[in-house]
Amino acid sequence: MSYSSAVKDELVLKMDEARHCRIAELAAILSFFGRLSYEEQDEVTIINKEKEPLLEIVTENEAVLRKCFTLIKKTFNIEAEVYFRYKNGTDKVDDHLRIKSGLEGKRILEGTKLAVKAGTPCFLDFTSRTVLQADCCRRAFIRGAFLCVGSISDPRKGYHFELVCPTKEKAVLLQEMMASFHIFARVVARKKSFITYVKEGSQIVDLLAVMGASVSLMNLENIRIVKEMRNSVNRQVNCETANLNKTISASLNQVEDIRLIEARLGFENLSEPLAQLAVLRLSYPEASLKELGDMSKPQIGKSGVNHRLRKLSMIADELRHR
Repeated sequence: MSYSSAVKDELVLKMDEARHCRIAELAAILSFFGRLSYEEQDEVTIINKEKEPLLEIVTENEAVLRKCFTLIKKTFNIEAEVYFRYKNGTDKVDDHLRIKSGLEGKRILEGTKLAVKAGTPCFLDFTSRTVLQADCCRRAFIRGAFLCVGSISDPRKGYHFELVCPTKEKAVLLQEMMASFHIFARVVARKKSFITYVKEGSQIVDLLAVMGASVSLMNLENIRIVKEMRNSVNRQVNCETANLNKTISASLNQVEDIRLIEARLGFENLSEPLAQLAVLRLSYPEASLKELGDMSKPQIGKSGVNHRLRKLSMIADELRHR
């Protein structure tokens, strides 16, 4: 099972106690998957005495359909029916949830503040955002939107959260609601859709907290901790390797300078401190500056060793240019 599926499985089971939060989550599902049907279907018997169009939720996600069924029952005390549409009599295309009474569907739309958007014959949009005023309701709406059109990449490979919206208005609405929780998403057009996305790991953790996916949040945090520890160790190893390479390179250059001095000038023509350090460096080419200072008599610090090695390097440069 993918990480994204695990998050959705957790969120499907989450049911808010407050009625207004259940309405907000149902509004999210209806705004993405809901529609008004003006045509009778052969698969079901339609009770439509009021001659109102029937409210339907159409999706390939059975878990979302089950949650929508529960939300409608718990929030409006309305029974819905579920049926499946098949292609060529064999392959299931999608799942349908239908409110059998047009008047009951109308009551649900009035409660969620949704209606058919002008210019679109059957799909739904907000007539008012009063159902999204409270923080808890915005949390529920984001959760419902994620169940419908959201996905999260495997955090072991990278951090990416996105919601695929059919219109720019819906994408911007979700962006604004995330911003109210200090989560700063971006909106980008992709083919015929608009994507609201977040790519920062800490912000995705905040989003999981907002939606109420506590188990998935802990799993993500555990993965983040392991990744950060691994990256920290890698940085430290790379730093130490770079320092070691730098030390070895400097030591080789110092040994080369000292051998040139020994061949052309001789250590007897150096001052005693320089001659002593030259012999020590030749004897211990891999020793650090501190170790060379400790072996000197009398002992000297790293700055003193570095100063004498620079003097030896200057003498070697003079010999090369003679």
